[in-house]
Amino acid sequence: MKEAAAPPLAQAPDQEQPVNPTLPAPRLRAQGKWSRFLQKYNLLPTLLFFVIWELFSRLNASIELFNPRFLPAPSVLVQEAWRLAESGVLLESIAASTVRILIGFVIGCVAAVGIGVLMSKFRLVELWFSPILNLVGPIPALALLPLFIIWFGIGEFPKILLIAWTTFIPVLVYTVDGFKSVPSTLIRSALSLGASERQVFMRVMLPSAIPNFLVGAQVSLGLSFSALIVSEMMGADSGLGYIIVDARNYFKITNMFVAIILIGLEYSLFAYALRLVERRVMAWRKGGLRDAVEK
Repeated sequence: MKEAAAPPLAQAPDQEQPVNPTLPAPRLRAQGKWSRFLQKYNLLPTLLFFVIWELFSRLNASIELFNPRFLPAPSVLVQEAWRLAESGVLLESIAASTVRILIGFVIGCVAAVGIGVLMSKFRLVELWFSPILNLVGPIPALALLPLFIIWFGIGEFPKILLIAWTTFIPVLVYTVDGFKSVPSTLIRSALSLGASERQVFMRVMLPSAIPNFLVGAQVSLGLSFSALIVSEMMGADSGLGYIIVDARNYFKITNMFVAIILIGLEYSLFAYALRLVERRVMAWRKGGLRDAVEK
């Protein structure tokens, strides 16, 4: 007798079809990356702002609620920015403003930390500096710029000095407050364990003052940009502030808006860089309602 034929091997089940066969997987992954990018950098409110601006400008161009030249659409600004970039004026102005704000901001922060250390360490230094700072601290940058120009001319030095001075005051106030806010029990504990004065400063006082210093840096960043634009508007031949003054003189509204938007974008980049530094340096620090409430 012939043996019965063995049953055929069971075929492997077909692979599961994607949830939405009309939408290929690469496109799904691309949309996921774009969504994560928008959420990571919180760009959706900015994009929505420009979309509303574009729609309103186009509507105003049709019904003319006011002169359309007074509020050009973002698409027009992009075209004008491209034209200025091709001529070299825009890139030169961005580079000049970036160098000025970097140098002035760093000088102001370093000087503020140095004076803050001396004021927190020596009572006599604080007694002498505090009345002077209270006297000259509230003076706005616009009031000091003409004096700086008379003293130092219209070169780069008065612009950088004005930015450094505007940065110096808030960073100094927050830094001194940070050193004074160090709990005395921590200092006594470190001294009782045999730590030297230098070790107490480096291991106890400085880490405790860093959060206040970063807050002061964030506060002074906006003031520093204001000082930058004011200094470039009154005595410069390059920079974003210079573009605004030139646009005002020749009634180039689009150029003025391009410079204003670029100032906001550059400030946003600097502020984001400061937040990255804060996250890296203060990774251990958590608090607030979002960290207290369990999800």
